[in-house]
Amino acid sequence: MSEPALALSGITRGYGPPERRLEVLRGADLTLMPGEAVALVAPSGAGKSTLLQIAGLLDTPDGGSVRIAGQDLTGANDAARTRARATLLGFVYQFHHLLPEFSAEENVVLPQMAAGVAPEQAKARAQDLLAKVRLAERAAHRPAELSGGEQQRVAICRALVTQPKLILSDEATGNLDPDSKARILDLLFEQAAE
Repeated sequence: MSEPALALSGITRGYGPPERRLEVLRGADLTLMPGEAVALVAPSGAGKSTLLQIAGLLDTPDGGSVRIAGQDLTGANDAARTRARATLLGFVYQFHHLLPEFSAEENVVLPQMAAGVAPEQAKARAQDLLAKVRLAERAAHRPAELSGGEQQRVAICRALVTQPKLILSDEATGNLDPDSKARILDLLFEQAAE
């Protein structure tokens, strides 16, 4: 049996001074196996984003453990967390955060270059993913020349391009039209199955 893609155990996280501390997570557990797709649904303020931030190594829990693809990253230093984010995780946020000075294709190539992928291979993979989200003709355009939905599709390609062990998404399809949303969800499920 393979290792879980994500194992959060006993996660606690609170904010504020002790006298007014808001406990957002109290002993949260979550285990996701490779190929599994899960939607986290809860009311606003329930801690969904906090849990995603901890799973994505962008925030540190007050207690509990974080394991990604078999690696215990609970007490990892900044360098180890950064390395794990670059090699193990793909992030898709509601807002794209593309680098404005680079083309759509370059925004998808850059994470691969950081992971040590050869330039020709990185470009081919970027072109393939952009074609899957119907942006092949827009690959040379910079983010300011793309619609909001097109920018979001580029951001999704960027998250998938390194073939991460874990893809985290925070309302990634919220700004897309129904046709694009269906296509992106199909692509995300396809990547999870791989």
